Amino acid sequence: MINRRHVRETVLQALYALKQSGDSVQYITDSVIKDALGTEKEARRFAEKLFFRTLENEPELDEVIIKHIKNWEIQRLALIDRLILKMALCEFLYFDEIPTKVTINEAIEIAKKFSTGKSGRFVNGILDASLEDLSDSDRINKKGRGLIDHTVK
Repeated sequence: MINRRHVRETVLQALYALKQSGDSVQYITDSVIKDALGTEKEARRFAEKLFFRTLENEPELDEVIIKHIKNWEIQRLALIDRLILKMALCEFLYFDEIPTKVTINEAIEIAKKFSTGKSGRFVNGILDASLEDLSDSDRINKKGRGLIDHTVK
């Protein structure tokens, strides 16, 4: 059984290292993801999928974030918060098997651990608004047990 929180934290660290260091994607994958997750194949597969999908879809993920940060420029957001939001939005859009509630809870906990005291609430607010918007435009496509979760408004 893989510890997905640990995997998500590792992916956050890899994304952060990539943004800050200027090192190659391959070097970051080898030095951060492979070092942290070693021989845990399932964990590494999930980590690499989340890492690469987040990078591949960055412009689209940025657009979603920009739409929900009122009177603020995306470059002014704390890098850690931005990366956590991108990872969570990536899970919303490209990981059909992960319930959105799980994604939001994980993002909040990771924000509390790695960012500021207010980051958990900030991340929660942006993700809630993004989820509602993405759901309204039929962009959330979850499958499997416990994944069809429509809250009554």
